[in-house]
Amino acid sequence: MTSHTVGQVMTSDVVQARRTTSFKDLVRLLDRHHISGLPVVDDDDKVIGVLSGTDLVRAQAHRTRTDPEGAVTANDLMTTPAITVHPEQTVPEAARLMERRGVERLPVIDEEDRLVGIATRRDLLRVFLRTDDDIGHQVTEEVLAGRLELRPGTVTVGVHDGVVTLDGRVRLRSQVPDAVHSVWRLEGVVGVVNALAFDMDDCALPDPPATAPSHPGARRAAAGPRVPARSGPDGPGRGPSTPPTAPGSR
Repeated sequence: MTSHTVGQVMTSDVVQARRTTSFKDLVRLLDRHHISGLPVVDDDDKVIGVLSGTDLVRAQAHRTRTDPEGAVTANDLMTTPAITVHPEQTVPEAARLMERRGVERLPVIDEEDRLVGIATRRDLLRVFLRTDDDIGHQVTEEVLAGRLELRPGTVTVGVHDGVVTLDGRVRLRSQVPDAVHSVWRLEGVVGVVNALAFDMDDCALPDPPATAPSHPGARRAAAGPRVPARSGPDGPGRGPSTPPTAPGSR
């Protein structure tokens, strides 16, 4: 299924800093452009780190009044190495990377590691601005007709504020979770309401094969020949309660 790429949602006009950008100039850049962070590049425009407003605040919080420090630059404050993505990567891939590494922005680089854009959480969330009609069309064409090969009208699709409702009847039970999961993975979908029914349960476990009854004679053969029990002083089927006395022992 088609997914937007990072290159389609990234911001191409990137505010950036150099290694030698001073503390005050960094503050001015963030304030002037109303951003919370920016990439740091070298003289070849290759990304070498990322710097955020949090880094600047932390630097001020850790200052000491007794030990004056020299000029602070981006090189002193940036987080390195930078976590980056390429423009051909998909939005879900970038979102997973951003969540896994706990970052707010991803510099976008080309094959030579040069900065070509930046993707923020806000950029990635743009996929949820898709219209309900656009989502419904993709569900019908790509999931129902394409993946499940259902005839038109078999399943009714309703979309409201990104929540997709599937109503109808499919042939196999296994097609129900397949449809729900496929719709859930589409960009812009925030929920799926499943109202699907099915005709045949292809997920049920088959009944165990019936065991053929054994012939009575076969059971006896397996158990071995039957030895009749002897009668003893303690009653039929039981032997003597004390061992017999050997001849000549009396």
